[in-house]
Amino acid sequence: MNVTCYGATREVTGSMHLLDTGTDRIIFDCGMFQGRRKESAEKNRVLPIDPKLITNIVLSHAHIDHSGRIPMITNKDYHGQIFCTRPTADACDFLLNDSARIQESDAAYLNYKTVRNALSKMKSSVTGKKLSEKEIKEIRKTLKKGRRKIDTEIIDGYIKEYHLEGVEPLYTVEDADKSLSYFRGQPYRHPVTIGKDMTCTFYDAGHIMGSAISIVKAKKNGKTFTIGYSGDLGRFGTAILRDPTTEFAEEDRQLDLLIMESTYGNRLHEPIVDMGPMLKKVINNTFDRAGTVIIPAFAFGRTQELIYRLHELYNSEDVPPIPVHVDSPLATRLTRVYGEHPEVYDQETIETFLSDGNNPFSFKQINFIKSVEASMALNREQRPHIVISASGMCEGGRVLHHLRHKIHDPKHTILIVGFMAAHTLGRRILDQGTDEKPNDDRTTPLVKILGKEYPLKAEVIKLGGFSAHADQSELLRFLKSSNLKIKRIAVVHGEEEQSQTFAKLLNKDGFNAFVPRVGEPIRV
Repeated sequence: MNVTCYGATREVTGSMHLLDTGTDRIIFDCGMFQGRRKESAEKNRVLPIDPKLITNIVLSHAHIDHSGRIPMITNKDYHGQIFCTRPTADACDFLLNDSARIQESDAAYLNYKTVRNALSKMKSSVTGKKLSEKEIKEIRKTLKKGRRKIDTEIIDGYIKEYHLEGVEPLYTVEDADKSLSYFRGQPYRHPVTIGKDMTCTFYDAGHIMGSAISIVKAKKNGKTFTIGYSGDLGRFGTAILRDPTTEFAEEDRQLDLLIMESTYGNRLHEPIVDMGPMLKKVINNTFDRAGTVIIPAFAFGRTQELIYRLHELYNSEDVPPIPVHVDSPLATRLTRVYGEHPEVYDQETIETFLSDGNNPFSFKQINFIKSVEASMALNREQRPHIVISASGMCEGGRVLHHLRHKIHDPKHTILIVGFMAAHTLGRRILDQGTDEKPNDDRTTPLVKILGKEYPLKAEVIKLGGFSAHADQSELLRFLKSSNLKIKRIAVVHGEEEQSQTFAKLLNKDGFNAFVPRVGEPIRV
């Protein structure tokens, strides 16, 4: 029996791990790689295992770096099922559809640029002159429907006619919709059969709604093997959700192997108790400058926690009642998913809101932006406000437009509240905006957004206390306070330095830990 790690190994994104019993092949997660666009696109298009060979998929949670390539599997002769918790299944209904729309949109735009450039070159070679701005506009006009919408039918025709190299989306909305029929939502702590003599039991991971620690038991040659997969572990004492599970059923405690995340294996967050006062300070300081607080946030998990914390601050009147705009259609839909699953709330949320019949995610000052026109109008809004917008790592979505309108003005604040993977725009803003060089040595950094460079003059602040990932001390707390007995730990889902540091720390504490390489079989 072997486990092979194909993604999120010595890196953070692209989670995929294969459990091969010889009889069945189970995939833990099927995530999308994120980071450098060209490199990520190339990696995302390669599936390391033929979908026809996969028995079933076990999905830890709905975030795209864990679920994003599922439609590529279900679109290619896959005959298994996707086992996850019920909230995860509900969230994937929106997340995968949104991902597919992004894939289609990105492919359409790249093909538009390819055809536009090709037509410009051909026309220029015929006339022997550089095209005027008017001629270039005419070419653009022929490739669009109206002012903004790209005419994909005409563009596809040009690609075929002139044998241009076009781009296909990883999958389509139709593919994403098809994948949803494979999901089987399960409750926590109830074993489900996922293969021959093989069961999986989900335990609450406390990371986002529906996130799960998966315990798989498999019988082989008369012996029972138990493999744990942490998925992404949450923090202890956060709002809304329960803490990561530490009390496991007796039959699930003896692990031959634990595949464990290490996103923050070498870092400590601010204490959770400090988040409210620190958020209050950021809002009040920005308000005093008549500025806007821009918060890039993951649509699922981080946005809802921010809404919850802001609701508390507004109820206590600790901040001025400025408008809070959630500018992400996906976040709006996923906030409804949160509202539909109160069974996973922690006791604090029940006592603070539900016991009085209040909705944790609704208050007077909050506004969920629906239309593109309303989002564009918000870009131009000069009065102080707070905007929460996707994507969380600033790699796409409406947050890019809020940033390009505000990033050059020091009265505004860019508030970083989550992990920013290497080579993402969010990481560049974080690294350059929090550079603590002396004033004499500091120059205004330039940040490229949507192909144009902008001076980074807005204040950049990081609140690590909002992270949905356990930090080093909390990862250790999970291992030491749980009743699990673990023979070996494969440390994954962390940049190489994080994983190596955490593995060394575990070995010093008496655990048997190692960092696998991509494609390296781990014998169980």
